Amino acid sequence: MPTKNRIMSREIEELQARAGGTCSEPEGRAERVASATVAGDPPPLPGLPGGGLLERPELSDELIDELLAGASTAEEIAGPDGLLGQLTRRLLERALEAEITEHLGYPAGQAPPGGVGNARNGRPAKTVLTGQGPVRVRAPRDRNGTFEPKIVSKRQTRWVGFDEKVIALYARGLTVREIQGHLGEIYGTQVSPDLISRITDAVLEDAKAWQTRPLDPVYAIVYLDALVVKIRDGNSVRNHACYLAIGVNLDGERDVLGIWFQRTEGAKFWLQVLTELKQRGIADVLVACVDGLTGFPDAIEAVFPQAWVQTCLVHLVRASLRFVPYRDKRAVAADLKKIYTAIDADVAADELQRFAEQWDARYPTISRSWLDHWERITPFLAFPPDVRRAVYTTNTIEALNRQIRKIIKTRGHFPTEDAARKLIYLAITRAQTKWRHAYNWNAALAAFTIHFGDRIPSAI
Repeated sequence: MPTKNRIMSREIEELQARAGGTCSEPEGRAERVASATVAGDPPPLPGLPGGGLLERPELSDELIDELLAGASTAEEIAGPDGLLGQLTRRLLERALEAEITEHLGYPAGQAPPGGVGNARNGRPAKTVLTGQGPVRVRAPRDRNGTFEPKIVSKRQTRWVGFDEKVIALYARGLTVREIQGHLGEIYGTQVSPDLISRITDAVLEDAKAWQTRPLDPVYAIVYLDALVVKIRDGNSVRNHACYLAIGVNLDGERDVLGIWFQRTEGAKFWLQVLTELKQRGIADVLVACVDGLTGFPDAIEAVFPQAWVQTCLVHLVRASLRFVPYRDKRAVAADLKKIYTAIDADVAADELQRFAEQWDARYPTISRSWLDHWERITPFLAFPPDVRRAVYTTNTIEALNRQIRKIIKTRGHFPTEDAARKLIYLAITRAQTKWRHAYNWNAALAAFTIHFGDRIPSAI
């Protein structure tokens, strides 16, 4: 980093570090989607052999030895024509045979009861894509066409685990062509780009259901911000604003409330976003933390008139130091710190006055900007020091934005808005699986109860 920016960066990093901490995602749709579509195979369940979903006895050593007879290399066990593929094929065929026997009512090799009725009608082969690669399965059928297998249904070409692996690769930022090449290298099979697109498009249904899900009636804190995404629009690529909202409920659990797209970020569209959130069940927001976008507080108060609007201190300090030369950055940053670390709003006002007396001759716009936004800067000073870190910066949503950018940066641009939506949705659900419970939330809730007592449900 250039030397002239160190003071500003150190000050901002200190603000962000003091506002750090992450929370947990409630066990809802987002966590289920993340474990099913992003992380690949579900994690093993403790106490179950092999991490299976059903409790079964361990396979005997004798059976394992028999299965491994003649297979001594990794290629012979897990290669394209190896033991795992053959075992998968045989298990599927045996299960399909059991299904048709139950459907017809008599085993293979026998005549139908009474000599008439439905009967087996061959075993045509088809290729099924599995976690072990492509498997050639012979699926039985009946003459009347009434047999509907459950293990591998009619016209099914992908088995359990394959779609999840494709979606997991897509969620990590791989393009359709890159996924196609990866599957070819790992499984030795060619999967069409159209098939991969259809698999990943299934995520849109989950994303739309997630976008319209009901929300909690009260959120202690809501963080609002937008990031820029490039999306093709006709014959050109344009910057679009991806609007994001994170809510912290009264249990201290954090949840991304939705994704919205618009060509530019503006208070007018934020008003639409907030109105939609209210229609989805949010009746009250205690604290709304935002950046310095013009008109943003007015949009929030138009929908949630009782909300405390808190301007992000990180954004404000960064803007204040932007035009301060290096020789004064350290001193200006130190004097600004005295304002936002004051014990209360009155002391902060005194520190701002002293700052103006010291620096207005050289940098008059700084104190003027702080005065213009003073009512949006000081709400967090009403809380104890260990609670302020949760409300005075949008660092929470900025951290999510950084994770999203890591996923989308290799794309260049998206062909459609839906393509951007499904990847950002997967990035969000993946990020939420790593969130922890809110830092020192019991103290924060006690402070909120003191200041907003009648607005917090009595059951909390």
